Parts: sequence; structure tokens; C-alpha cells
Amino acid sequence: MNSLHFDRHRRLRQTANLRAMVRETHLHVEDLIYPIFVVEGKETKQEVRSMPGVYQLSLDHLNDEIAEVVELGIKSVIVFGVPAEKDEVGSQAYCEHGIVQQAIRQIKAHYPELVVIADTCLCEYTSHGHCGVIENEQVVNDSSLELLVKTAVSQAKAGADIIAPSNMMDGFVAAIRQGLDEAGFTHVPIMSYAVKYASAFYGPFRDAADSAPQFGDRKTYQMDPANRLEAFREAESDVREGADFLMVKPALAYLDIIRDMKNHFHLPIVAYNVSGEYSMVKAAAQNGWINEKEIVMEMLIGMKRAGADLILTYFAKDVARWLNE
Repeated sequence: MNSLHFDRHRRLRQTANLRAMVRETHLHVEDLIYPIFVVEGKETKQEVRSMPGVYQLSLDHLNDEIAEVVELGIKSVIVFGVPAEKDEVGSQAYCEHGIVQQAIRQIKAHYPELVVIADTCLCEYTSHGHCGVIENEQVVNDSSLELLVKTAVSQAKAGADIIAPSNMMDGFVAAIRQGLDEAGFTHVPIMSYAVKYASAFYGPFRDAADSAPQFGDRKTYQMDPANRLEAFREAESDVREGADFLMVKPALAYLDIIRDMKNHFHLPIVAYNVSGEYSMVKAAAQNGWINEKEIVMEMLIGMKRAGADLILTYFAKDVARWLNE
């Protein structure tokens, strides 16, 4: 054995403190964005059937939720709305007194330093559940852009710090950037859902946001999960059009795409740890099959290691508690 020469990698793994000293990837509370679902009415705190621990909240419960978020040190939330009424053109999405606009005003009135992101899409607000205007059972791109611009401007007027368009219409960043600038919101950044795949991992979200399409699917505007190079084309368009952040959605099955975006672009990269990823972990943990904390932290570290600067996750409050321990 004295003649053997090999590397001693285990030397740097001997103790917890030594491992911490050489750790390459770190997850911070500041990296987390927490999704919130607001609904119309009063005295509503309804747990989402397929997402244990996630609730639809009426505005009278919103302050308590935000107070907890702030106390945990989370710096940002993204707001999704579930309106009482829907129509063919999603008019509640851009209504001055829409549920998201009301929620943004309420949050900023009580917690002005919290970064409030507005999800900018029509699917929660349309009677057909698609992300744009429908003609002959097809989503019409350019007519949809006009309504998305109206939605983004109304959200900025309500006080949104960041506009996050998730609709995957061609040209949505250019249209929204122009609309915001013309309305006097040149300072409001756009967090583009630049690379959004047509994924089965979104299933539980449709329970939370009541946004399932009433016919067909979204494969004509969301990306094919088999495609990698297409992600570059989508992201390059959004960068040219004025995006300030680039999001990859979902995260767990698309870590290679997150790394591609990080290597190729010089904007902050956001990973969306989506509802299906959340619900699978919750279900397995409730059955005693996995250690929830260890699994969640490993997943999120994987997303950070892949290149995510920020992670939008339903686990945000739990992760903040674990990091603060």
C-alpha cells in the first residue's frame, strides 16, 4: 500500500464544519419567492385539495399571511388571482378593482418594502381557461397581446414592483414593455416566463387557480418538453424585447435548461418549483416514504447549483424556517 498514490478527496468531508467551509452552493432566504392565491369574498381560507399547506385566501386573511412571510425574512411574493366571475376575454384580469389589483394595493399599503410580483396572464380569468383571446377554438396571438398589456399596466398602477407575464404569446415582452413605458412605468421590470414548457407538472396549480382549459390544451403556445434549442430562441427573443429576468418553468425536470440559460445569458435566472413538484413531495412525506425537509433542501440546492438565482416555490415558508433554525 505504501507505493500507491491516489487523491484523498475525503479529507475535506471529515466534519460538518469542514464540509460547510468548502460548500460551493448556498440557498438563502433572499432567494425565495412565495406564491399567494387570492380570491374574492370574505372569511375564506380554503386549502387547495391537491396542495397541502397552500391556501386560497380572501383579502381579510391576506394580511396575516403576509405578516408571516415578512417575519420569516422572505423578500418577495407573487400574486395569483381567482375572480368570482369569468368571461371570454378575461376582463377581471385588467379591471382596476380586480382581485389581484386589490391584493397588490393592500400588501403595499401595509408592507411597502416587500417586493410584490404580479402574474400577468388571462387563464385564471377567462371562461375557457386559455391564456388569450379565442377565435375558432384557437388562441389568437396579437389580440391577446392587447389585453395582456392592459393587465400589466393595471397591475403596475396598483403598485406591483415586477410584472411577470406567463402567457407565452409571441412578442409579449415587447408589447408589455412598450405599454408600461407609455404609461409611465419605465422603472417596472419584467420577469419573463421565457421558457415555459407544456408540462403535466402544472396539474395541482389548476386546482389552486381554477385555470384548467375547458377544451384542448396549451401545446400550441407552451413549449414541447423534448426541445432544448427552442429554449434559446425563446429566451433570446425576450432579452431583445427588454426582459429583466428569465424564468424556466418547471424546474426539476429542466435543470439542464436552467444551466443553459445561466451559461448563455447575463440576466437573473428564476426557477419555478411548480405545483406538481410540490405535491409529489408532500404526498410522499405524508405517507412516511421520504424525509420532507431533506428532500426539499436537496431539490432547491439542485436548482441553485444548476444556475437559478431565484426560486419561486410553495415550500418558501418551510424553507425559510429551516434556514433560520
